[in-house]
Amino acid sequence: MRNYGSKSMPYEESELKEKAETSVPNPDKGIGTRISEISELMGGRKKAAQTAGVALSTFHRWLAGDSIPALDSIARLAQGAGVSLDWVATGEGSMQLGKSDSIPNTEVLGMEDYAFVPLYDAQCSAGDGAWNEGCRVLTHISFTRYSLRKQGLTPDHLSAIRIDGDSMEPILHSGDTVLIDHTRTAIEGEGIYILRLDGHLYAKRLQRNFDGVSIISTNKEYREVVVPRDRLNELEIVGRAVWAAGWL
Repeated sequence: MRNYGSKSMPYEESELKEKAETSVPNPDKGIGTRISEISELMGGRKKAAQTAGVALSTFHRWLAGDSIPALDSIARLAQGAGVSLDWVATGEGSMQLGKSDSIPNTEVLGMEDYAFVPLYDAQCSAGDGAWNEGCRVLTHISFTRYSLRKQGLTPDHLSAIRIDGDSMEPILHSGDTVLIDHTRTAIEGEGIYILRLDGHLYAKRLQRNFDGVSIISTNKEYREVVVPRDRLNELEIVGRAVWAAGWL
């Protein structure tokens, strides 16, 4: 039962290609030492890895110098720790922000009212690490913090991806962007969930039943699939889709 009957969101991309496209130019080989300093500043490696959006195993490879972090990953880490991205990437300048007069103040008045949610590349590898390990951040989508609070959403627990395929039509179309709430990983009534199964990501309706969990497509051309109880450990619910948008 390795084919789960959907062509709706295959995510595959070689790690080698990802590194070639997004790796940080790193003439200074001490980046692992600087990242280690940041992890101590943040209170531990686990928290630092979560802030960077990578698995702890990947973070350890950075520290050991076995892997070069992608720019978007160290940008998230630098922002979360409140340190200079230039310092993390190159070792040049001051570690702390605001220590150099050469850095202009680019803060825009009123931007504190907005939260910026990362939109990940739809073509990302899965595996045993974090669901977004190997993903590339394409851009950030802005939401007013007020609108997110009204829905009970916390910006730090949100991300966005694009749908690939027609299995959820007419609700979701190929190319639509969906917002994922990563705190909602339990099946709770009607809703569309982002799930990982057999190393692929899917957007599907989920329904518990006596035999296991049913994976349901809204497009009637796709059959319903049941993941039996003895294989539920293979089903990972990444989060619940709470918002969607696309071009008309």
